[in-house]
Formats: sequence, structure tokens, C-alpha cells
Amino acid sequence: MAGYPTGVENHGGNLRVWFIYQGVRVRESLGVPDTPKNRKMAGELRSSVCYEVKTGTFDYSRRFPQSVNLDRFGISQANLSFGELADKWLRLKSLTLTINAHTRYVSSMNVMRIIIGDKTLVSRINNETVLNCRMELLTGYHKQREDQTPRAPKKGRAVPTVNFSIACLNEMLSFAQSNGYIPTNPAASVKPMKKSRPEPDPITHEEYTRLMQVECHVQIKNIWTLALYTGMRHGEIISLAWEDIDTTAWTLKVTRNLSVADHFTPPKTEAGVRTIHLTKPAIEALKNQMLTTRMGKQHEIEVHLREKGKIRRDLCTFVFQPKLSPGASTAGDWYQKGSLWNTWKALVRRAGIRYRKPYESRHTYACWALSAGANPLFVAEQMGHASAQMIFNVYGKWMSDKNNDQVAILNANLGGNAPLMPHCSTG
Repeated sequence: MAGYPTGVENHGGNLRVWFIYQGVRVRESLGVPDTPKNRKMAGELRSSVCYEVKTGTFDYSRRFPQSVNLDRFGISQANLSFGELADKWLRLKSLTLTINAHTRYVSSMNVMRIIIGDKTLVSRINNETVLNCRMELLTGYHKQREDQTPRAPKKGRAVPTVNFSIACLNEMLSFAQSNGYIPTNPAASVKPMKKSRPEPDPITHEEYTRLMQVECHVQIKNIWTLALYTGMRHGEIISLAWEDIDTTAWTLKVTRNLSVADHFTPPKTEAGVRTIHLTKPAIEALKNQMLTTRMGKQHEIEVHLREKGKIRRDLCTFVFQPKLSPGASTAGDWYQKGSLWNTWKALVRRAGIRYRKPYESRHTYACWALSAGANPLFVAEQMGHASAQMIFNVYGKWMSDKNNDQVAILNANLGGNAPLMPHCSTG
């Protein structure tokens, strides 16, 4: 083309260059107007590109970071922002996560996006960035998005929360490295901070008596009696239906959980699908509840299975129904986790006992059962653990109280089985 250097041409009033890359002719718009001065600069650029291609030093993403040809050749953009990477990674990650887990990941990354900055280039993130991010999480972050109204900085987060957030960041940056967005993962060398294992804080039997004395509503009594005497997760109690209960053998089958509003799933783990053998207090609670809900309305619900997109339909006559509570005529057909926890908080306050988190009901069952001499393996199965190892690790001190009983059992049953030992001759 007359007046243009080799490989330079006019395209819609702007200049573009063409060159051969991997045996293919490609064109790249320079986004500058067609002037004699720009033509000369474009010719020099094109010559430089051709030399780099010939010598094997050409970096397509550096030369043309916005090029549509990057995907064509399987090349990642070098100027990907942190916000763009987060959106891309979370979208792909969602295929392997439950709704509840995905919510945690999104929440964690939203905080990261505030601290690191949505527009920060991923290539600019280094080890110091990750460590500063961890420090901000521990002490409370002060940055916020431009479109947000000013607010007071949050308090520092607990170590387990910070470890989870940094683990998410590490996984995302590992994804970026694997796909060529960054050469190395700057979070790979950041180790989790040490954390102490929280001790179970069970309700005592005397406190349980006080809880039952101050609660006048039968259903609330039944809910928390069942929780304390079975160790069921609260989402499993909410999901419990009369169709799951064998009132002859007095066992119940745990097949569902509710961790996100109106979103039923299988129990938390594979071992969570289990049959619970009920003790007398739990049986009495269900007998009392039977009078009010056993003949209630049956609902067809969807249970979202672990395999993405798979659902199961269950017919459920829910054991516990919030509409039976005073002043709750407009409530739904089953409890939500938040409303169930509110009943616990009110119950503890009225009883005047030291506050524990609602989840301590699960720890209480384990501690009571082990203190009573129950087999740890049996307790693990009833609670939905894959093995008894967690029982030994978490509740070991409640088992040690029974050591003397175990010795008595051994003496009673093994004492006569040991052969008599011959005595040495003294003569």
C-alpha cells in the first residue's frame, strides 16, 4: 500500500499492523489515527514484533494485552484485574460447591476485593500483598469500595476465619498461575496461623432442668430435648419429618439438612446419612410432639443432591412447625436456622444460665453420652462422624472419667483367664 510501511494499513481511519504468528496472519489495531508520524511509528513497532517472533521472544499478551487473538492462541491476558479474576474463579468454583459453601466463598472474596482492590492487576500482587491482607483481616479492614457509604471499620476476625480467607485467596491465585495469568503464586508460602482447639462447653443436667422449667411452649421444649439427647445438627432437626421416624423401634433416619433458607440438601457428610437410636427423653419429646403435628399437612420438597443439578423429591410431614408457636400464624411450613437459634437464645436468657452458642447442644449430647459410658464408636455413628477419631480428639476428657469402670470390667472378665506363672526354684 503506497505511503505505508510494510505490514501497516488503514482500518476505519485508524492504523493497524499485520504479521505472521505461528504460521497465521494476524492483524492488530493500534487505536491511533492515520497520520504520517503514526505510520512511521507503526512500521517500527511492526518490525520489532517480527524480530521478536523470529527470535522466539515475542510475548503476545504484553504487546497486545487487549487483543481478541489471545483466546485464539490460548494465551492469557497479562492485565487481568483482581476483580475480574475473582469473578472468573468464583463462577467456575460454584460448580463444585453447595449453596452454603459458595456463600462463604463469595463473602470471603468480597472482603478481599475491598482490601486488595478490584482494579489491582493480578500481576502486581506479591507475597507482601498477601501478608498485608492477612494483617488487615486480623485487625479489621479500613478500605471500602467507592460506591459504598462510609462506615466504621470492622473488628478483627478470628484466626479460623482469617485462615479460611487466605486459603481461598491461595486457591484462587493457584488457579491464576495454572492458567498463565501470573508466573508464580505469591500466597503459596503463606502458612495457616496456629489456632487453639475450642473446648466443648456442654449444658449440665441441672441447667437442662432449668431450661425445661422456664419454657412453657411444648414444641420448643421438644425441639431442644431432641437436640440435646440426639446430637442432631439443627438443620437436620428442622428437616425431620414423621416419615423418617419408626415409632415401633423408636429410631429415626437422618436423610436431609437445611443450611440455607428453604434449600434442602443431604446431611453435611456422607456419614451423616444415619439411623439414630433414640433414648427415653428423646422418645418422650417425640410422643409429646406427635399430638400436634403427626396428622399435619404433607409437603413435597426438593432435596438438592451432591451431584450438581440432581434433585430428589421427598414427601414430608414436618415434626416441628413454626406456625404452632404463639403469634407465628404467618410463619412458613418449617423452621429456618435463624429462627430456631432465636428460640434457644430466649430460652437461655429466661433460664438465667450462662450463655452458650446453640451448637453446644450437639457437644452436650456427646459429653453426656461418653460420661455415661457409651461406646465412642456408637456415639460417632449417632452423630454422623465417619470414624471415632474426632470423638477421641474432641471429647477425650469426658471419656477419662470412666477409666476406673473400664479397669473393673477388665478385672471381672479377664482376671481368671491369665495362666498361672511358674515360680523359680530357690533350692
